[in-house]
Amino acid sequence: MPSKLITLPVILALAVLVACGIPGAPQPPSLELPRPVGDLQAVRKGSNVTLTWTTPHETTDRKRIKHLGVTRVCRVVDVIAPVECSETVGTVPPKHTPLGGAASFRDTLPKELQEKHAQGFATYAVEVESPRDRSGGLSNRVIVPLAPTLPPPDRISAQVTADGVSISASVELGPLATSPNSVYHLFRRSQGDKQEMDLGEATVYEVSGRNYVFIFMDRTAEWEKTCLYKVAGVTIEPVQGVDERFEGDDSQEIAVFVHDIFPPAVPIGLQAVSAGTVQQPFIDLSWAPDAEPDLAGYNVYRHEEGSQPVKINSELSKAPTYRDFAVQAGHHYFYSVSAADVRGNESEKSAETSELVPQS
Repeated sequence: MPSKLITLPVILALAVLVACGIPGAPQPPSLELPRPVGDLQAVRKGSNVTLTWTTPHETTDRKRIKHLGVTRVCRVVDVIAPVECSETVGTVPPKHTPLGGAASFRDTLPKELQEKHAQGFATYAVEVESPRDRSGGLSNRVIVPLAPTLPPPDRISAQVTADGVSISASVELGPLATSPNSVYHLFRRSQGDKQEMDLGEATVYEVSGRNYVFIFMDRTAEWEKTCLYKVAGVTIEPVQGVDERFEGDDSQEIAVFVHDIFPPAVPIGLQAVSAGTVQQPFIDLSWAPDAEPDLAGYNVYRHEEGSQPVKINSELSKAPTYRDFAVQAGHHYFYSVSAADVRGNESEKSAETSELVPQS
């Protein structure tokens, strides 16, 4: 009986030791296949398509990648979701695809391909391989229309006007100029800034044979700033029911210093009314307000018969009114007003009005 009591704990202990020593189920070796890229993007500019993506850093079985092989760039025509890389248009070596980092590739669309498949599209994917030339599959697919783009304008010039900056772009074109899917847009950026603003289509264009002149007006440019302008064609093509927008090549970029030398409009409607008392007469002036956004105020000019106008306000009048206390009974005064903007540009004087201060 005692031996049985001793034996049971021993058996249990041996069972635990044996269990601890048994290895787990054998795991298959990792195939080291890079996980497929999931964030491929494409931007077309003229005939160039720039692809960007993030290089995987894990394998398909969630192991950390130690080494990569090449990345193949695949392109097929008029196929939405290719299952394999049937046409490789380029490869990216491992030194240009850092693990978990940004990678890119630029593909140039052949002119013949654009002309032959003007209504079609290209589908791109990338395939990241291991050092043994094996991959975990294609990336997500991105679609790029193949329609030809408008050529860049040959000449571009600018003129600063009171209404803004007028941009003129000249180019020789064929029938594409009247295509509803392709139009020229004006782009602007500030000096020292890479961010561009699309200012839209031309306001008018002129045609002389094959030569087109497109006129753009930028009414939002800031005075006393340098703006950089360029013109490029913008094409919108439907692909599988979705409108895809892409740009043509840029014209040359021109710098324009938007200098304001343009005065406000000349005030109108000036009227003068004599009032006050014999001891303290005055003349009240009023005129139509100027609605220009950069208006700073008004100057008031006065003179008597046979003399030159003299400015009588020490500071700009903010309102379209002025009360002149420096008058004398029995004198006949002539008045005019001008408008000034915040940059010191002053308009011409208004038409004169006059008023006689009564004797009593």
